[in-house]
Amino acid sequence: MPGATELPQLVTEFVDMSKEYLRQETVEPAKRLGRFAGFTLGAAFLFAIGGVLLAIAAMRGIIYLLPDGPNWSALGYILGALAIGVVIGAMVGIAGSGSDSKEV
Repeated sequence: MPGATELPQLVTEFVDMSKEYLRQETVEPAKRLGRFAGFTLGAAFLFAIGGVLLAIAAMRGIIYLLPDGPNWSALGYILGALAIGVVIGAMVGIAGSGSDSKEV
């Protein structure tokens, strides 16, 4: 057993060691997780912008292929919206089928 004179030094070492352990096991992984989450959100935002631009390009392509006229233009917008809906539905279906959760 440590003597009465060694006890404050042991307590100080224990507190310092505990602080270092907590920093090593909680703060550092949290920083890495925050960096990963930031990159993930940035990538998701850029993919969303790319998806919107591709959808607009596909709709304008459909309108370009149709004859001129306001009714044909409206049909192009409707067909473009349907095409986007089909793509979104396919993506949701693929994402839903990949989950391993079992429903009760």
